[in-house]
Amino acid sequence: EDFVVRFASGVEKTRAKVMYAVQQGLSMSTFEDVMGVPAWKSLPSWYLVATRDEAIPPDVERMFAKRMGANTVEVSAGHLAMASHPADVVRLIEAAANVTAAVK
Repeated sequence: EDFVVRFASGVEKTRAKVMYAVQQGLSMSTFEDVMGVPAWKSLPSWYLVATRDEAIPPDVERMFAKRMGANTVEVSAGHLAMASHPADVVRLIEAAANVTAAVK
C-alpha cells in the first residue's frame, strides 16, 4: 500500500497497483558498473522537480538540479510525474528539444 500511496501518489489507484505488481529488483550491475562522465557536465540539461514527491524530497531534487546547472521546471506531482502529469513532462521535453536543436 505504501507504493500506491507514497511512491505512486497522484496515479490512478488501479494503474498504481499494476505498476507495483510488475516491479523488479535491480540488477547487481547497477551497483558494480563504472559510469562515464555525466552528459549534464557538457550538455544543456533539464530537471523536473515533483513538489509533492515522497520518495525524493523536493529540496533534494532542487539541489540536484542546481548542482547540474539544469533548467528546472516544478510540477505539483508525486514521484511518478511522468504518469500522473504527462502533459507537463511533454512540455519539458519539447522545451529541451527546441533549445538543443537550436544549439546544433
